[in-house]
Amino acid sequence: MFFLSGINVTPILTVVIVGFIAMLVVVSNIRVVQQARSFVIERLGSFHALWGNGLHFKIPFIDRIVANVSLKEKVADFPPQPVITKDNVTMQIDTVIYFEITDPKLYTYGVEHPMAAIENLTATTLRNIVGSMELDQTLTSRDIINTKMRAILDEATDPWGIKVNRVELKTIMPPREIQDAMEKQMKAERMRRQAILQAEGEKQSQILVAEGEKQAAILRADAVKQAKILEAEGEAKAILEVQSALANSIRMLNEADAKDSVLKIKAFEAFAKAADGQATKIIIPSEIQGLAGLAAGIKEIL
Repeated sequence: MFFLSGINVTPILTVVIVGFIAMLVVVSNIRVVQQARSFVIERLGSFHALWGNGLHFKIPFIDRIVANVSLKEKVADFPPQPVITKDNVTMQIDTVIYFEITDPKLYTYGVEHPMAAIENLTATTLRNIVGSMELDQTLTSRDIINTKMRAILDEATDPWGIKVNRVELKTIMPPREIQDAMEKQMKAERMRRQAILQAEGEKQSQILVAEGEKQAAILRADAVKQAKILEAEGEAKAILEVQSALANSIRMLNEADAKDSVLKIKAFEAFAKAADGQATKIIIPSEIQGLAGLAAGIKEIL
């Protein structure tokens, strides 16, 4: 026992030590649960409660934290699995699963090693679905396979507190010889499409050339037609002007009350113009002959 100035120190020291230990115990049993996480609590070995985000206190030596479960969506990328199709072709297919834990209690107590259970269930489901399909159908039906697998896995994992949101076939690898055959087929298909496109281009080019020639011929014919129309319109206009001038001259002679001698002179002028033409025979009217004799008599008198 320790004494200090007549005071017994041992009980005080004991109280301090016990208080310090009690404070450590209390502090060590205070838990803060973060957002999107959940704690599974057991009391005396039995499930007691689920702790959500916030501050919680665990009774020392009675309560126990069994699991710290994340409620975020998780991604599980499983290695390739050998799968046999309906036409006996073995392929390697690896899958990616997107899931989340909806019930931490079921996830903790529903199944032992949940991830291993999901992986095995995924492989079994994939074999069952692909085993009922042929190779070509498997390669072209990814969406159908993904949808079927998601529905089956979601239903099977529901008792485990797991919800499967999406399933994706990451890669599908047929045997090497089938890959080579598919590459050759794809190459031949590309060459065929290229030939079709080239032939289609040449066809379109010939069509465009023919259309151009057709349009050019139409334009040339239309130009000739327009030229002939304009020429005919010009000739018609000239004839109309000549006829109009002739009609005006006749009208003016009628208005002037011209004598027979004037009319004969006009006839003689018209005859002179006719003589300038290409005719080999010219018939001279009797009136013009008389007019010619009159002209000769006037010349002799002068």
